[in-house]
Amino acid sequence: MCVLCGRDFVSRAHWTDRHVEDKARAPGADPVEYQRDRRRDRVYRAVIVNKVLRHYGLRVQEWSGSKYLVRDGKGRTELVQDLGSLWPAAQRLAGRPLDPLDPALHAALVRGD
Repeated sequence: MCVLCGRDFVSRAHWTDRHVEDKARAPGADPVEYQRDRRRDRVYRAVIVNKVLRHYGLRVQEWSGSKYLVRDGKGRTELVQDLGSLWPAAQRLAGRPLDPLDPALHAALVRGD
């Protein structure tokens, strides 16, 4: 990893990115379209994840097309590679286990909080 920019020199595609990766390998695929689709999907995922994390006082931001920033209300931040790494980082920042089946979370999502 580059200590200046945080970019990995060897990247692995998380399963959530796999459909875009497969499309990019197709014959005649446009590399510019691939990057645009990948970035759009990552931003969209961040929007969805923020709806859940808001309940716990956290937020996530897509960063540089390769990572996600997870932040709490106190300004603490963790940089994570993919959505698989996001949940443990969110739990560390919240200082408690986060239950995706929590009835209060479900109610907040239904209300649109």
